[in-house]
Amino acid sequence: MTFHLPRLLPTKNICLSALRPFSITTFVLLVGCSQMEVDHSNDFTNNGRDISAFKRDTLYLKESLIPWLPYPDDSFKTGLEEQIKYLNRLPTERSYQLEETQVSVAELKSAIENLTDWLNNPSQQPELVAHQLAGQDNRGNVQITGYYVPVLSVRHNADDTYKYPLYRKPSQPDEKGQYPSREAIDFEGALDGQGLEIAYSASLVDNFFLHVQGSGMVEFEDGQRELLSWGGVNGHAYRSLGKELIEREEIDRADISAQSIRQWLKDHPDRVREILSTNPSYLFFSEGLSDPVGAANVPLTPLYSAAVDPSIIPLGAILLTEVPKLDETGNLIGHEFRLLLAQDKGGAIKGPGHIDWYQGIGEEARFHAGQLKQFGKVWLLLPKQASHEEQPEKALSEERLRKKHPIEGNN
Repeated sequence: MTFHLPRLLPTKNICLSALRPFSITTFVLLVGCSQMEVDHSNDFTNNGRDISAFKRDTLYLKESLIPWLPYPDDSFKTGLEEQIKYLNRLPTERSYQLEETQVSVAELKSAIENLTDWLNNPSQQPELVAHQLAGQDNRGNVQITGYYVPVLSVRHNADDTYKYPLYRKPSQPDEKGQYPSREAIDFEGALDGQGLEIAYSASLVDNFFLHVQGSGMVEFEDGQRELLSWGGVNGHAYRSLGKELIEREEIDRADISAQSIRQWLKDHPDRVREILSTNPSYLFFSEGLSDPVGAANVPLTPLYSAAVDPSIIPLGAILLTEVPKLDETGNLIGHEFRLLLAQDKGGAIKGPGHIDWYQGIGEEARFHAGQLKQFGKVWLLLPKQASHEEQPEKALSEERLRKKHPIEGNN
């Protein structure tokens, strides 16, 4: 069974057209995903873009694996176990045609087996090949943003302070398959009286950023915490607030971040409706999960899970990533290699020029996610041999990942 996934080559406007349909949503304020049209809103000083890199005309460029893979901590092994569970739910014969590169579920499993052997014996180089992603500009430059799970203080019932609802998805859309717009819901009461309220927060802006994240922890007045997960969207086009504020010359593109947007909205309370309503897309929530879960329906691992466009990078893939290294003020001071797991997706993560790196839960994760907007490079790791042709159909053994590493403290 082969899924032919055409390469996405949209313009910037198309890239911004949908809110991320997934369990954990990206912190995406700037999106530059077209190879036909480079998004110059990302052209700020020291953005990490390598303009001297070799230009190619293929989605992936096959390369040798670097001899010094970054050794991850134990949480990466946990993430690999979840990756195995996801892949074992898929037909082994399934494959994805990514332009000239064909990737099968069996190959994704084989890559995990190779990496697991290396984790248990790091002196043995894994039998993997690195396929570099073309990036936004065909030079391998991939924007790496960050997302996180916020913790929001809420109440079960509305009062004078906690009066902004977080909603479940309505049962019936209109004749276009849409639900009311953001302005209609948040400012005109379009969902009032339908019993869709899950909880009430003290800030409409906090609600908006929870929508952007797509999922988050809420904490009620009695200390009870509950994870609200992605429960659907209203079907309206997504419009980035960061892009809107840049175009209006309210915030310089070099300064755009979650923090700067929040501060601008705090400083201009009389314009909150005007600006929030420029993004008509709206996200609804579902209840019941205890851990943040991505589009692969497995728990996300802080600093190792990533959201990708599955038509470019299959869910279940292992990525070698050159991620931005930032100082305490968010300035780029270099790059470092890191292994990431493709476990999530997003409507605003489109094409080969953008991935979203999961930072975790809470305020520290929010701070780090808000600083990420720079460029790095991404390689899809696959076995040297075509595993879908040479290996029998089998489920990966989760026990292999639980072996004790023979070298303690090797990080």
